[in-house]
Amino acid sequence: MSPVTPVFLDLVRVETRLYNAVGARLRAEHGLTLGQFEFLHIIDRVDGCRVLDIVGELAITVGAVSKAVDRLVAADWCVRVAHPQDRRSSVLRLTPEGTKVLAASRPVVESALTSLTGAVPAADLRRLAATLAALRASLEADDRGRPG
Repeated sequence: MSPVTPVFLDLVRVETRLYNAVGARLRAEHGLTLGQFEFLHIIDRVDGCRVLDIVGELAITVGAVSKAVDRLVAADWCVRVAHPQDRRSSVLRLTPEGTKVLAASRPVVESALTSLTGAVPAADLRRLAATLAALRASLEADDRGRPG
């Protein structure tokens, strides 16, 4: 087995455990999932955010994003607004309640991740961040790993 396979398996297991632990704390403290937090974070960060922007960032299907956005709309955390130049598209915006939930959730996510990664020296985390950023950029540049 090549050295990359154990790295991949560890990466997936670490991601799963971090995602589950942070998600459980977020759900308990604010009643939203980590996936919902990610969507709210993207909508807040991306000016004129559309469903396709979330699809591109998370590399999941349009259908999955659209259904998740529908749930955010139903929760009154975001709204779909007609796109000013493209009537077939809509822009996603946080509602005041969505802004409030996101603001309250950010410190919880940061605190949970800091606690869960506390055993790893800061220099190692910086190296890991740089490595993962380079790998992600390479995959995204070649448009690899997208659904469909």
